[in-house]
Amino acid sequence: MASDGADDLQHPLFILEGGELYRNPTEVKMSQIVLPCHANHCGELSVGQLLKWMDSTACLSAERHAGCSCITASVDDIHFEHTIGVGQVVNIIAKVNRAFTSSMEVGILVNCEDLYSDKQWKVCHAFATFVARRTEAGKVQLKQVIPQTQMEQMEYSLAAERRRMRLIHAEIITDLLSSSTSPHGECQEFQDAVPAEKTQVESVELVLPPHANHQVSTFGGQIMAWMENVATIAASRLCNAHPTLRTIDMFHFRGPSHIGDRLVLKAIVNNAFKNSMEVGVCAEAYQGGEPLRHINSAFMTFEVLDGDRKPRTLPRIRPEPVDGKRRYQEAIARKKIRLDRKYIISCKQTEVPLSVPWDPSNQMYLSYNNVSALKLMAARNNWVLSSEKKKVSLYTLEENQVLCFKVEMYVNVAADQTFHLLSDLRRRQEWDRHYEDCEVIHQVDEEDTIYRVAAPCISKGGKGQDFILLASRRKPCDTRDPYLIALRSVTLPTHPPTDDYTRREVLCAGFSIWEESSSVTKITYYNQATPGVLPYISTDIAGLSSGFYCSFSACSNFLEANKDSLAALPPSLL
Repeated sequence: MASDGADDLQHPLFILEGGELYRNPTEVKMSQIVLPCHANHCGELSVGQLLKWMDSTACLSAERHAGCSCITASVDDIHFEHTIGVGQVVNIIAKVNRAFTSSMEVGILVNCEDLYSDKQWKVCHAFATFVARRTEAGKVQLKQVIPQTQMEQMEYSLAAERRRMRLIHAEIITDLLSSSTSPHGECQEFQDAVPAEKTQVESVELVLPPHANHQVSTFGGQIMAWMENVATIAASRLCNAHPTLRTIDMFHFRGPSHIGDRLVLKAIVNNAFKNSMEVGVCAEAYQGGEPLRHINSAFMTFEVLDGDRKPRTLPRIRPEPVDGKRRYQEAIARKKIRLDRKYIISCKQTEVPLSVPWDPSNQMYLSYNNVSALKLMAARNNWVLSSEKKKVSLYTLEENQVLCFKVEMYVNVAADQTFHLLSDLRRRQEWDRHYEDCEVIHQVDEEDTIYRVAAPCISKGGKGQDFILLASRRKPCDTRDPYLIALRSVTLPTHPPTDDYTRREVLCAGFSIWEESSSVTKITYYNQATPGVLPYISTDIAGLSSGFYCSFSACSNFLEANKDSLAALPPSLL
């Protein structure tokens, strides 16, 4: 599971190796006591107000790093775990995790503090992308973030994978929604259903100076607050009660808004499920007689809580003809995506089965989780050197009944060639005796492939083993990133376990490939497992070490022998 950086944000002061006290230079804190003017009629902090505070804090962090004004470009999925009451204190901490060319990722953590009981609890965390505005000298080139702590290094590394997911998010969601015409998506008629048009809301806001930043652009948080307001009204019209906002899906700002704009906000309930409803919201802007400009769209999930704070059963919705039916079906598809994402992220590493069913709807999050798990393992700094032989080093790490291995070696092969040779698992049997056979089951895309791997029996007279593995390969985002090949088990209904093999599972494994020079590469192999899950597990570390040395010495020979065959290939194919 990818970290949210909560521990790092809650404890911002660190002592570095030299004894120097360190605090992240981009960190910004905001504390606000919730007053009645910030709350709804239930005495709870308005989520719109919270979004404004979150955006302001994150923007200040981004501007501290950039040294110039910044605007909100996107916000990842936000899940609100708790509500906040009048009189309680909201503590918000934001810091820049990584800077790219002109954009940067800012991590945001929101905690609630009760001053009377001295208790604190997490409300939500989020990742927002900010873009530095052009200056008179032209486009801004942001300085790089230099991570100093293990947590900062981990978030720095994961930020590259989150950025990749944002870039492909819209395209993948569009593809999924266009194919969401399965029978379960058909609109069902219910006698007591509420007409969707009853929930429709349209409201206009005039953007005034208090709503804008020092560059006269409307605050992203202010737009989000207005959108949350109309979404809450739409949800209330369905259930005739006060709804609680639980989730906001990832969204992008498609264009800027400025002082003097009229912002038109529209909301409607797209679909109502047993205990939740999805509300679609759209924000458009205009000035004078010009046509409407699309600023933003978002999808928000609401619940209605009873006296015991449990979700109530909601009325059914009857969609409008044509567009209403399309929104109804798309809401079902998005709900499945949310559930898949929640399941993947919440899976505990000690639970069996470890593998997750692969499906086009969870493809993006499975791939992200696969690579993130490998990056998290690579970021650990408490590895213990168990043995070293012939320039191959074996490290172990055991925590919470989970045993991990790390193997390091250097080869005289270019990094891109090493990556090309190791990323095709069908060739691994040429050097790894644990791979007896390997076939491609499904080529998901250029970066993700699903394989079936057959391995020999680990005991005499027993059955062989097989694995269904998702291999996710990543090229470096920049020179400070390695090549990555991440592996994890998945399940496919087309390839169930058979009587001829014992189905095994890989929790997390893979290669990190670093370019030391144009002809020297550092290869690090990681493998995480619980006893009895992976073929490498053994209580005999000496015997285990021998197996690793044998395999990775063969790996080095394999790479040296095949590098010349790749020398003539263009870089685009490596």
